[in-house]
Amino acid sequence: MKTRLSVNINKVALLRNSRLGNYPDLFQFAKDCEHFGAQGITIHPRPDQRHIRYSDVPILKALVTTELNIEGNPTPDFVNLVLDTLPAQCTLVPDAENVLTSDSGWDTIRNKSLLRDTVDRLHNAGIRVSLFVDPIPEMVNGAKETGADCVEFYTGDYAKLFSIDREKAVAPHIEAALIANDVELMINAGHDLNLKNLAYYKSAIPNLAEVSIGHAIVADALYYGIENVIQMYLHQLKT
Repeated sequence: MKTRLSVNINKVALLRNSRLGNYPDLFQFAKDCEHFGAQGITIHPRPDQRHIRYSDVPILKALVTTELNIEGNPTPDFVNLVLDTLPAQCTLVPDAENVLTSDSGWDTIRNKSLLRDTVDRLHNAGIRVSLFVDPIPEMVNGAKETGADCVEFYTGDYAKLFSIDREKAVAPHIEAALIANDVELMINAGHDLNLKNLAYYKSAIPNLAEVSIGHAIVADALYYGIENVIQMYLHQLKT
C-alpha cells in the first residue's frame, strides 16, 4: 500500500512567529512542499497560537491542493474552526493547553461520548476523522466505536526504543494495526518519525495510509534543503 507523506508545517510557523511579518513565508513553504512531492499538509493550531495561528487556516485551506489535515483538541473554538474550514481530514488530539507537544493518545473508552459527538459533527460536514491513539488494542476498538474513520498511532515511544530494540519497539504497533485492519479503520502515524526509523516502521505496519512528520523534516531541511528532504522521506516510504 502506498503511504502518503503529510508535512506538518508547525515548526515553520514557530520560526516565523519569532519575528514580525511572514518570514519565512509559511504559505509559500506549504506550496513548495506539495510541489516537491508531499501528498498532504498538516497543521496543529493550539489555543496559545504559538505556531499556527487561527488566521493562517483559511489561507492554507485556499492554497493547499493535496490534502489539508487539521489536528487539535476538540474544544468548541477548534471544532468551529474546522467546520468553517472543511479540511479533507481532522485529527482529534487530547492536548492540554500547556502541553509542549502531543505525547499521548486518547482514552477512547473514557472519552467515547465526547469523541462520538465530535465525529458525528465533522462527518455531517463531510470531513474524514482520525483519532490520535496509543497502539493499544482497547483504544483501537474504542476508536471504532466512536465512528472515526482512522486512527493515528502515537510513535514517540517507538522512536525512543528504536535504537535499542526495534522489534520490541514496533511490536505493539503491529498488534494494534492488525486490529485496525480487522475493524476497517485506516491507519495513520506520527511523532518523532525520522529518516532513521521511518522505513522500518513502514515495512512493519500493514496498510499504513499516512504519516505526518514535521519536526524531523524541518530539522533535516537545515542541512539538506526542503526539496531534497521531502524526496528522502518519500524514498523511505517506498520500502
